[in-house]
Amino acid sequence: MQSKTTIPIESANIDEIDRKIISALHVNGRISYTDLAKDIGLSRVAVQARINALMEEGVIERFTAVINPEKIGITVSAFFNVEVEPKFLHEVADQLSDEPEVTSLYHMTGPSKLHMHGLFMNNQEMEAFMREKLYTLPGIMSVDCQVLINRYKSRMGMRL
Repeated sequence: MQSKTTIPIESANIDEIDRKIISALHVNGRISYTDLAKDIGLSRVAVQARINALMEEGVIERFTAVINPEKIGITVSAFFNVEVEPKFLHEVADQLSDEPEVTSLYHMTGPSKLHMHGLFMNNQEMEAFMREKLYTLPGIMSVDCQVLINRYKSRMGMRL
């Protein structure tokens, strides 16, 4: 099985205008090229060309809508620290990354730790995920789960 892990890439050279474009898109990803051009002080064509270049360079990975999970009936947000035998780490990460409940997955420092976030309709769905999908994976040594009580801040994307 091939690993989906990424190899670090060279950072792109972005200037102050690119930073302004990225900041504006971070606030409103649906802003028109025309409105963005007015805000930045460039032509619509120049803004569109810069956004296309930022996408080609991988600076902008994708455009998406941010959904409030509670508004669509997803009431359990949980963070997991999963300790995995080193020889199974990439296999487990690849399998967990394909699970729709898993929203983020990171390899952390420490003894083969995966840090994972998941969203679930309720506690029963989370328990079924743990029992049927997580605990059955090869090399799982321990799982620590913490359920979110209150979200004070959640930032999407990067700070510039």
